[in-house]
Amino acid sequence: MVTRTTMKPASSRTSSSQIIDARIAALGDWRGEVLARVRKLIREADPAMVEEVKWRKPSNSMLGVPVWEHDGIVCTGETYKAVVKLTFAKGASLPDPTGLFNSSLDGNVRRAIDIREDDKIDERALKALIRAAVAANTSARAGRSARARKKAMGD
Repeated sequence: MVTRTTMKPASSRTSSSQIIDARIAALGDWRGEVLARVRKLIREADPAMVEEVKWRKPSNSMLGVPVWEHDGIVCTGETYKAVVKLTFAKGASLPDPTGLFNSSLDGNVRRAIDIREDDKIDERALKALIRAAVAANTSARAGRSARARKKAMGD
């Protein structure tokens, strides 16, 4: 698992993992437990996943949004009063045979999973979805690289 560090002076740098740890601890309830569990499943599904925190602003107490990336954004993990929301950046293009996606279903690109307090997480299906998202990102990046090489060669 790779983490990136926020851009601060060297003496006060905080890793994204530490910020997410702090966010989970600050929640102190079922949402923190769910976010921690989902984070663990994401790491298990793809050990090469990069964990970052983006969009730090006053409306989220400067804690930002956990973001997991592998050749692009795979998903984000946001916490709300009634749900923990996992939003998959390219979810509309991913196979979802078990019907995990239950939110943001009308969009052309994203899809989300809203996890409520008493919901059971289908771990196998979530890991498969994460792996499919990584595969989509990786193949898209490979396609971009091939087109760039072709263009550089003058074709």
